[in-house]
Amino acid sequence: MKNQIQSNIDKPSELEKLYRKNKSHFKQEFNSIYPEIKGQALADFWNERLNFESESISWGSRKEWQFVIIAALIAGFFAKFPAIFSIDEEFFYPRNMAFVAFPFVSAYFLWKNKTDAQVWGKIAGIIAISLVYINLLPDNSESDTLVLACIHLPLLLWAVLGFSFVEGKMGYLPGRLDYLRFNGDAVVMGAILLLSGLLMSGITIGLFGLIGIKIEKFYMEWIAVFGLASAPLVATHLTQTNPQLVNKVSPIVAKIFSPLVLIMLVIYLGAIIYSGKDPYNDREFLLLFNMLLIGVMGLIFFSVAESAEEGKNKMGNWVLMSLSIITVIVNGIALSAIAFRISEWGITPNRMAVLGVNILMLIHLLMVSKNLIRTVQGKSKLEEVGLTIVRYLPIYFLWTALVVFGFPWLFGFK
Repeated sequence: MKNQIQSNIDKPSELEKLYRKNKSHFKQEFNSIYPEIKGQALADFWNERLNFESESISWGSRKEWQFVIIAALIAGFFAKFPAIFSIDEEFFYPRNMAFVAFPFVSAYFLWKNKTDAQVWGKIAGIIAISLVYINLLPDNSESDTLVLACIHLPLLLWAVLGFSFVEGKMGYLPGRLDYLRFNGDAVVMGAILLLSGLLMSGITIGLFGLIGIKIEKFYMEWIAVFGLASAPLVATHLTQTNPQLVNKVSPIVAKIFSPLVLIMLVIYLGAIIYSGKDPYNDREFLLLFNMLLIGVMGLIFFSVAESAEEGKNKMGNWVLMSLSIITVIVNGIALSAIAFRISEWGITPNRMAVLGVNILMLIHLLMVSKNLIRTVQGKSKLEEVGLTIVRYLPIYFLWTALVVFGFPWLFGFK
């Protein structure tokens, strides 16, 4: 697209066609070449159009809010199915909590982007199959494969949400990178809404308590549930209508926490040796070790996605490179620990799931680390690291699908 923009810089109609074809990619490529074409009237106009940030808050159109409110109400009623239809909560919530948020946010993007019916059908089909499948699995609380399927199902629906975000264009890598940025912005906005909701809930319950009316039970069982169900949709809508609200906050969060996590990891690895703890014989410690690993990986990916548009930042690149190398070491320890446990005590669904995801993460981290080293050396750009990250994401999707749909059958629903 970069070449197309340059060759049509004096043709307003052609630029408009390119912009409407893919707005986010157009903006990214235009900003990369703007220093070369700065001063041309049409180029300056497009720069202002693409990068103008209004100081006022945009609430979106009435139709958008109608969609958000209706979808939020449906999500809330779905979350209350156990109370409405006398369904066992211990059966319902572990299997269905992910369906309270992801399908409705997916529908928001499909509706807002006017995505064609074929993509709607594919996404609706995947969600419907997942919903029916997870609820038809045998009700056995001792089943490891059931627990694994319930844990991995939100990741599967997160991937489906990404498919909705890019309007079904699976091969469009910049769109995947935008999706990672959206996740960071949505988390920040969601945290703000959650804190505001907690404050409002406390004040409301306290005020009614002062006049002798106890509303705690009703409030938490109905108002709070509907509020939590609507939060992902509202956070998504606000990030899409007001990107200026959080798109400055997310990079700051990434820049602050990346070096802090790097220091913490170095100290933590030394503390492990000092304490004598090891993940080879301590199952709970290995579990926490892997959770730490996933969290740090997420921070790396989030930081790269948020920093890719900012240009050169040598110190930030050094921090990300060091963090990725340390994470490779942590991953190597975790992988050797799970391999040791399998050799000593045999294969189980949990060990296979952890082994698989650790192998995938190690390969991914090595690829990312290699590109970050090249970036620090000046042989590559941070954007290439971002593309390396998002190219690999479908591999996680395939593994997640295998755990959800394959493991229960492979291990006899044990």
